[in-house]
Amino acid sequence: MNANTQSGSMGTRARAAALASGRAFVLALVCLPEAILCYTAAVVSIALVPAVGVGLFTTPWALTWVRSFADRRRALAAKWCGIRIPSAYRPVPEDAKPWARTTAMLQDPATWRDLRWLLVDMTAGYLTALLPAALVLYAVEGFALAAGMWRVYRDATGDTYWYGFVPVTGQASAFGAAALACVLLVLGYLHAPRLLANHFRLTRAVLSPTQAELAERVRVLTETRRDAVDTSAAELRRIERDLHDGAQARLVAMGMDLGTVEMLVDKNPEKAKELLAQARQSSAEALSELRDLVRGIHPPVLAERGLGDAVRALALRLPVATEVSVDIDGGRADAPVESAAYFAVSEVLTNAVKHSGADRIWVDLRHSDGSLRISVTDNGRGGAAIGAGSGLAGIERRLGTFDGVLAVGSPAGGPTMVTMEIPCVLS
Repeated sequence: MNANTQSGSMGTRARAAALASGRAFVLALVCLPEAILCYTAAVVSIALVPAVGVGLFTTPWALTWVRSFADRRRALAAKWCGIRIPSAYRPVPEDAKPWARTTAMLQDPATWRDLRWLLVDMTAGYLTALLPAALVLYAVEGFALAAGMWRVYRDATGDTYWYGFVPVTGQASAFGAAALACVLLVLGYLHAPRLLANHFRLTRAVLSPTQAELAERVRVLTETRRDAVDTSAAELRRIERDLHDGAQARLVAMGMDLGTVEMLVDKNPEKAKELLAQARQSSAEALSELRDLVRGIHPPVLAERGLGDAVRALALRLPVATEVSVDIDGGRADAPVESAAYFAVSEVLTNAVKHSGADRIWVDLRHSDGSLRISVTDNGRGGAAIGAGSGLAGIERRLGTFDGVLAVGSPAGGPTMVTMEIPCVLS
């Protein structure tokens, strides 16, 4: 290794040490107060749930703050040290009622893991974040003492200034402090990035989901995959049945009519014309059925113009006045997600038209915080429930394939609100 390469390597390492020290200082200075505030707000809010009921409304807000704080720490771990910390929060519909959100979040093991992590972050986590910063910053103080700062302290107080284990009483002892500062600086140069990484490893050890949670996650994924396979098989059987009983039968009949026309065209032209008209009608009906079949597989408007316009087109075909609001900026979701969302909305609208007795329906689609959120509200008689023969259980299984969730609010007398949420990114 030549001198230039070695010098460059030392410079790179020095910059990495200085950067790690600065980042550690930010963590120690900024994150500790927020960790204390998050923990206090969450614990007080949870305590108020059974006491006076106020916690039902404040707990979702407090726990969302905790999750946001933990997610920011995950992002810093990945960005600064390349340490990936998995997130395993159970999805909660944004439009769910406060008591439902509170119950769902308190039943999530990740919530209690976050609270344990806050305790660790305020103690051991704070020390592991402070150490790489202290090695460099405390070394700067030692050099300042050697430069004459010890005189300022002695003249102001008359006491001996202790720098670590070195009593600074004069210039000679100040040089001793500088020697200790050199040792600390070398330690920071060698170990500051590693010490910062240890802080995030501690965070990962506390925040990572347990094996039981991972096993539950595998079980859920297995079930949703099986449901997806069953749904796909049923869809294929439906397509085959529709082709056999519809378009295929019409095309066969049309072929037979054309064969008869060939025999009658010279002998009985009038009858041949009648059969030709019948064949033309059969071909139009077969074409219409094929179009409906294709639309049922993947609507062309969905492929060409996206989910928002596809739902608007769907609403225009309904016999009930339907308003559609779309707020999806920044691109489109993956095709399977759009398809699942479209058919879920289609089935919810069909249920509303058939069973609710509503005369108005409102559909709201929006994308925020990494999730596609859809709500369908009608002013009908209410009483809808998952598993009550309304088809909502099938929609829930369809969404579950994509880690989506379904929430239904439908008191007797209405109104009914069906909320769907699917985690996804736009491209």
